[in-house]
Amino acid sequence: MRIPGGETYAAVRKRVDSHKLHTVCESAKCPNLGECWARGTATFMILGDVCTRSCGFCAVQTGRPNELDLAEPERVALAVKQMGLNYAVITSVARDELVDGGASVWAETIRAVRRENPHCRIETLIPDFKGHEASLETVLAARPDILNHNMETVRRLHARVRPQAKYERSLEVLKFAKARGFFTKSSLMLGLGEHAEELEEVLRDLRRVDLDILTMGQYLQPTPAHLPVARYLPPAEFAEWKARALEMGFRAVESGPLVRSSYHADEQSRLLFENGQREISLLP
Repeated sequence: MRIPGGETYAAVRKRVDSHKLHTVCESAKCPNLGECWARGTATFMILGDVCTRSCGFCAVQTGRPNELDLAEPERVALAVKQMGLNYAVITSVARDELVDGGASVWAETIRAVRRENPHCRIETLIPDFKGHEASLETVLAARPDILNHNMETVRRLHARVRPQAKYERSLEVLKFAKARGFFTKSSLMLGLGEHAEELEEVLRDLRRVDLDILTMGQYLQPTPAHLPVARYLPPAEFAEWKARALEMGFRAVESGPLVRSSYHADEQSRLLFENGQREISLLP
């Protein structure tokens, strides 16, 4: 990857810093930061930069979060406007200590971005909110364009990779959003020790909940304290899994060593909107 730099990269850096915002690009040590910021895009991370969970793959800081920053939604909205984004990706840390998991801040952020940027599509990469339907309803009521929630890995490795999450619960989050008419998206990391038949299983499970967009990328160990890489997959194998996923019926698939959940997210979603967005129902 190229060393980050250039005029557009510097402009994104200035916007993020001046609005005192966090990005998953930085906090998760994403290898694509230089490329994406040079394209004028960044993935905003709300609810602070300290997560209440301790996933074995993630470089985001774990601990006791600070108090909620209730002015953050407006700052995100203004940054999106100043960056001229037509497609904004927003994610967050997990805030399990909050009654609603931060869902109310999520909803206000979506509404704020929409008020300032009425033509901007919004993709939300959410935590599982411990499976609480009321929190999910709060986020969906703000009407994001795409609801993203990452499975990350296969069933057998879930307890090790995401110790405070549950495989079936994540599937239920995606099923819940799809039942209300939303486009859904998820991502898998490969190279953590999964077997081919296990990857087939999670792909079948994601098709069972009618997932629209799937991304698959190589897991890279962010620090020596995180889970080791079990295997580096060659690009040809990523291409094979992409072909298999498309054959299974996913509407859009991005698969490659450096692919991440929000990598070229605007391009991944374009296919879904070419024929017009389906009607969204917020009824149970």
